[in-house]
Amino acid sequence: MKIKVESEKIVKAVKKLHGIEMVLENVDDAKEALNLILKKKDIFKEEPFSNLRDVNVSSFQEYKTSAVDYRLVFLLEFIFQEHVPAEVRVSVIKELQDFFNKV
Repeated sequence: MKIKVESEKIVKAVKKLHGIEMVLENVDDAKEALNLILKKKDIFKEEPFSNLRDVNVSSFQEYKTSAVDYRLVFLLEFIFQEHVPAEVRVSVIKELQDFFNKV
């Protein structure tokens, strides 16, 4: 399962949780920021990421109005353990997406 998250939302989340303002220039920066977010267990209801094996991160530029006005967007692909039901996968991803939408 994949979701897309704008770089600004990831930066805001790290700032809110850890008090630092990261600069996301590439996929490695986004992966590091995402790991900081996921390790902050007190923001999630349960231990939802115990079934998560990995998160693959890729990026692309999204053009809103012109070729000069673009945003860096990261595509997060969640790799779960084999036995995890679809309902649990959706619940975990929805909780993370809701968190990004609140920051």
